[in-house]
Amino acid sequence: MTRGILIVGNNSPLLTALAEEAARRVEHFVAAFIPDQSDKTLTVSSAEMLNWNPGSPIAARTLLLGAENRLGQVNEAILVCAPPRLCNERLDSKGIESLVNDHIKGWLLLVKELTTSFRTRKTGTLAMALSKPPEDLLAPIAFNAFQTFANGLLSVASSEPFQTVGFLPPDNGDDTGFAAFIFKIIDDGNKKSNGRWQRYGKLFSSKFF
Repeated sequence: MTRGILIVGNNSPLLTALAEEAARRVEHFVAAFIPDQSDKTLTVSSAEMLNWNPGSPIAARTLLLGAENRLGQVNEAILVCAPPRLCNERLDSKGIESLVNDHIKGWLLLVKELTTSFRTRKTGTLAMALSKPPEDLLAPIAFNAFQTFANGLLSVASSEPFQTVGFLPPDNGDDTGFAAFIFKIIDDGNKKSNGRWQRYGKLFSSKFF
């Protein structure tokens, strides 16, 4: 059976770099963007895009089912937290709603579906990658919420039948190198990586965060 790769997150340079790395490994994979105002396309021909409404529990289940229908099964789910600018100098209702539904609630609902599937099959890899947020009132909140959630998942990883690994953003902003590093860790499948934060060029234990 082919290797089923699902990449989900913000339309960002890191997600594009991960898609290009995935294309080097498989002929076909699935990706989904958190909705925003940008051009929601990937130039990687082997990527099939699926729609996702992050604030909906039904949409989270539909996204996973859609990925499974196209891939056979999802072996590796890579979640990319690269929050865009969510508001200007002042808070507004649209930015707050996007923060809660798209950048907090959505991840919780999707991870619930992914971990349930991985537990049932007793295998899989849940990878969570962070990219530094812009200087903005709300984007850092989305970043910190994702990292805190990831900390919790990493802390219980040893009790799960699947692998959970986190990736901290590099200081040099090298998305291409960072994406290659992420896939190298996933490809290696080293049990020592389970439940730990990885940084491009460094290794960190989740207990430090």
